[in-house]
Amino acid sequence: MPAVSKGDGMRGLAVFISDIRNCKSKEAEIKRINKELANIRSKFKGDKALDGYSKKKYVCKLLFIFLLGHDIDFGHMEAVNLLSSNKYTEKQIGYLFISVLVNSNSELIRLINNAIKNDLSSRNPTFMCLALHCIANVGSREMAEAFAGEIPRILVAGDTMDSVKQSAALCLLRLYKTCPDLVLMGEWTSRVVHLLNDQHMGVVTAAISLITCLSQKNPDEFKTCVSLAVSRLSRIVSSASTDLQDYTYYFVPAPWLSCKLLRLLQCYPPPEDGAVKGRLVECLETILNKAQEPPKSKKVQHSNAKNAILFEAIALIIHYDSEPNLLVRACNQLGQFLQHRETNLRYLALESMCTLASSEFSHEAVKTHIETVINALKTERDVSVRQRAADLLYAMCDRSNAKQIVAEMLSYLETADYSIREEMVLKVAILAEKYAVDYSWYVDTILNLIRIAGDYVSEEVWYRVIQIVINRDDVQGYAAKTVFEALQAPACHENMVKVGGYILGEFGNLIAGDPRSSPLVQFNLLHSKFHLCSVPTRALLLSAYIKFINLFPETKSTIQEVLRCDSQIRNSDVELQQRAVEYLKLSSIASTDVLATVLEEMPPFPERESSILAKLKKKKGPGAVSVELEDGKREGGELNGGGERGDTPAMSASNASTPSPSADLLGLRPAPAVGSAPPSVGSLLVDVFSEGPAAASAGVNDDGFLSSAPPPAASEEPAPPLPEAEDLLNKFVCKNNGVLFENQLLQIGIKSEYRQNLGRMYLFYGNKTSVQFVSFSTAVSCPGELPTQLNLQTKTVEPLIEGGAQVQQVVNIECLTDFIDAPLLNIKFRYGGALQNITLKLPVTINKFFQPTEMVSQEFFQRWKQLSQPQQEAQKIFKSGHGIDTEVVKAKLLGLGTALLENVDPNPENFVCAGVIQTKGQQVGCLLRLEPNAQAQPGEQMYRLTLRSSKDTVSKRICDLLSEQF
Repeated sequence: MPAVSKGDGMRGLAVFISDIRNCKSKEAEIKRINKELANIRSKFKGDKALDGYSKKKYVCKLLFIFLLGHDIDFGHMEAVNLLSSNKYTEKQIGYLFISVLVNSNSELIRLINNAIKNDLSSRNPTFMCLALHCIANVGSREMAEAFAGEIPRILVAGDTMDSVKQSAALCLLRLYKTCPDLVLMGEWTSRVVHLLNDQHMGVVTAAISLITCLSQKNPDEFKTCVSLAVSRLSRIVSSASTDLQDYTYYFVPAPWLSCKLLRLLQCYPPPEDGAVKGRLVECLETILNKAQEPPKSKKVQHSNAKNAILFEAIALIIHYDSEPNLLVRACNQLGQFLQHRETNLRYLALESMCTLASSEFSHEAVKTHIETVINALKTERDVSVRQRAADLLYAMCDRSNAKQIVAEMLSYLETADYSIREEMVLKVAILAEKYAVDYSWYVDTILNLIRIAGDYVSEEVWYRVIQIVINRDDVQGYAAKTVFEALQAPACHENMVKVGGYILGEFGNLIAGDPRSSPLVQFNLLHSKFHLCSVPTRALLLSAYIKFINLFPETKSTIQEVLRCDSQIRNSDVELQQRAVEYLKLSSIASTDVLATVLEEMPPFPERESSILAKLKKKKGPGAVSVELEDGKREGGELNGGGERGDTPAMSASNASTPSPSADLLGLRPAPAVGSAPPSVGSLLVDVFSEGPAAASAGVNDDGFLSSAPPPAASEEPAPPLPEAEDLLNKFVCKNNGVLFENQLLQIGIKSEYRQNLGRMYLFYGNKTSVQFVSFSTAVSCPGELPTQLNLQTKTVEPLIEGGAQVQQVVNIECLTDFIDAPLLNIKFRYGGALQNITLKLPVTINKFFQPTEMVSQEFFQRWKQLSQPQQEAQKIFKSGHGIDTEVVKAKLLGLGTALLENVDPNPENFVCAGVIQTKGQQVGCLLRLEPNAQAQPGEQMYRLTLRSSKDTVSKRICDLLSEQF
């Protein structure tokens, strides 16, 4: 880099900065700045042409004023003029001003691009580096379009200097992250990969960052990098600290490059070439061996560099999960760190061992450290380390140690930090259920859990214990006895009352023979808690009382007196009042047989996986932002006991009653707003689409929904849809839940459900940063003719999202007629003062309104022949992108929304489906036939997809959507 001469000191700038620092007040500072701005403006507008030095000085002052937080609305052209200077310092200041102040949408971009082109073609390495730095800093789409083809050529050219190659690699990485569709490596791929063999270590370090990013998106194109990365890693690991003197950091050779190489290898499976794999295993063994050697320096920088490489190596060993010897060695090495004096090392060791615990090769080795982990849970000062210890106990738990681990977790819960209690409760509940052999132990554990941490026991937990008790006859009597004893405590948590009310209402007769738990004693015990409980719990207790009348006729008069009192039948809460009136009437007029039929014991719950796992997944992740919505991803396999239930326990006593807001165990329905009418029985969707004028007009309706998009918070127009918006939309054609969009700032998750022509979508906006999002607003719009085809209503979102927080937005959808386009979702917010403007396509496609239709073979083909008009059929023949997997194809077709018809097509390899698309105006029947060519060689397998429907636009649209899924 050229040295700065004495003449470049810019005394006027130094004096101005000194004046600003000497200002005694904010007003004095603003006055001095305004004076300087007026002077600079007059100089720029004056008749006398300024020399390069003066322009540089004034542009520097403007830059300093901007960095103080003041707006600058002139001087941009002078900065652009500096780019044409042949002096390094003047060109440097010009590029610095542009990088900081010029907006990517500025009208000057074309002039700037011309100056950058001149510098890139100048072959002056200093000027080339300045130009590349500017491209990377601005990173606009216009710059990517202008230079995405030029920079790879500079990167791989033989006569390019090493410093320029480094800048080119990092500049290309920035453009690829910003506009991946514009950075097409193509012919440059192999030459970029071979930069891993470059003699200059700085070039290799920069290139590997680019290759790692490219490999994550296009692994097949860059798979040749594996052997080169292993070769380079081997040379570094086997070298002495003196061999790479310029790149040795505190006696550790090239630590940053080593970590990057190990991270690159984690993008690929273990090498298939035996020689390459053997060399890699040798490298990993060497790294593990070096970790055991005495340190060559006592300085913390040495241990940090050494441990960074070690942890990346262990991460690669865990990723491969194929070398038992290395896995066990890694576990033993991490075990030594569990008692290290450095807190960060203990944290990282616990975190890595959590992953090791899931491997069949290293699970037993991890279990040997159980006492150390339990001790860490009890004695660690740092709450984050204690949380990782709890995670590791959860991961290493199996049938052999479940009782010990659950007992330790329960013991820790009594003194645990409030921030991790809810997660600990979920983990204890899952482990107790998963590894319960003796269900009396399970009941004891859950009741103890409620006693210790009742405030953190979510509804999913106590729902689950009810389901398991109902499904297992052998534990019902014990559960009734245990919960009766727990309710006798003077201070009893409300969740315990809920469990007690339900279990005694169902199985109180199993302990009624004991005088100490006679029917009247049970009733009095429950009713003594009644006045202390919330409305939903009181509603449950009233249902338990009517169950008592059926189980114990001798309690009828006592319970009727309770139901008859004014505090019940004249209760201000409509739910309690309705239950009291209905139950009183039911007990008075119904015969014993009718009462026994209406209030019979609850049937077993259907076998299904636990909802507690989903609850735990939502709690995980940094800042609890990430929302795990993918279907079918479960932890730990099937759990013991029954499954989820569509109604809250004890609600079936009276079908005429309105369910409470907690009646949805599936987690699909939000609780109604205070004062709004609850949804009707059996309906997951609240129909907010009324025919009246209120729904048709803009503004907020009774449900708090906006029937038209709110005005944007910022003055800028919504950005055009992202280039990848169509691909993101296609990801959701065959599924309703998942992550729609994610970048370094924001994550948008979706959870949706559809019934007939109505749909409801939940959008989750997660702030992944530690900084607030301000002026946060969203707008859903319908382009073209879509407003006449879809009716959308949205709820407004909070304008402020704290760092690490998440907000939810509800969108209600009504399909009026068939459609092709998708609604647009525009998100605007300010992050660090900069406006973020993102537009996506909302994944609402016509197939979401399918109702599956079952048919026999004769009926199907009869209907198939009826739809024989050319315009009623759409057909595509296309190549399989991922091979032909029967189970995957079936899952996609079911996810489309149709019924998959078995034994209908004469060819058993073909797939046949039927469904009806429900719109407000009409129903459109659809038949589908998918014919795979599975016998062809891999890579040449094809599909033929044929769609027939009573409407030509529907056939074509569904054919286009489905063909993109294979």
